[in-house]
Amino acid sequence: MAKIISLVNQKGGVGKTTTSINLAAALGKEGKKTLLIDLDPQGNASNGLGLNNNDFECDIYDVITGACNIKEAIIKTKFKNLSIIPATINLAGVDVEFVKKMLEDNTFRQNEQLRNAVQEIKDNYDYIIIDCQPSLGISTMNALVASNSVIIPVQCEYFALEGITQLLNSIILVQGNMNPDLRIEGVLLTMLDGRTNIGLEIIEEVRKCFKSKVFNTIIPRLVRLVEAPSHGKPISDYDPTSRATLAYENLAKEVIGRNGD
Repeated sequence: MAKIISLVNQKGGVGKTTTSINLAAALGKEGKKTLLIDLDPQGNASNGLGLNNNDFECDIYDVITGACNIKEAIIKTKFKNLSIIPATINLAGVDVEFVKKMLEDNTFRQNEQLRNAVQEIKDNYDYIIIDCQPSLGISTMNALVASNSVIIPVQCEYFALEGITQLLNSIILVQGNMNPDLRIEGVLLTMLDGRTNIGLEIIEEVRKCFKSKVFNTIIPRLVRLVEAPSHGKPISDYDPTSRATLAYENLAKEVIGRNGD
């Protein structure tokens, strides 16, 4: 049965999608059958693995609105042990669609649609990674309800912890009402520029706040890591010798270790 992990931070530009792509790819290279679910209307995780809208007929919006079966939306990538359910801009309309369904059917549970869909395929994977959009809206709540745990990327820059309290409150809300087993997998420090003092100060501050929840692995800020998605590849395929490749390999090993695999 798959371990389902959401990458969540309502603040944009923290390396969430980059980590979703590269953690999923690294888990695949570690021999873990992995599914990446793109739950962001921008579809950056889908594009970052080389997909465009002409490559598929069903996306995650179709899955959670019941327009298609989840198995129809899964696409095997050319990368080892890695499949994806893509997203398109259609996902931006899910809030309106769900409000309409709730008005038509008072038994409809808008935050449980992804969990219901994933039940059908979770035995087929070791890990399911969910890339959430930078908000705490309906699609992100669906991810939290469907997940076993959450990874919170935090960039090593000023205002790094801005909004984290709101996110933690949302996690507590989900734990109390819809998913009591949800836990924080870890806090991941990203985009570290080792040439600046502020990065080191943020590392210290985050570790003081979250203690053992902080991953040992820190993701560096590198041009090659930024370039890789434009070539439709994870960093491990775009530049196997990059320091970022090693970082994501180490992160995958940490995740596997924390889950006793």
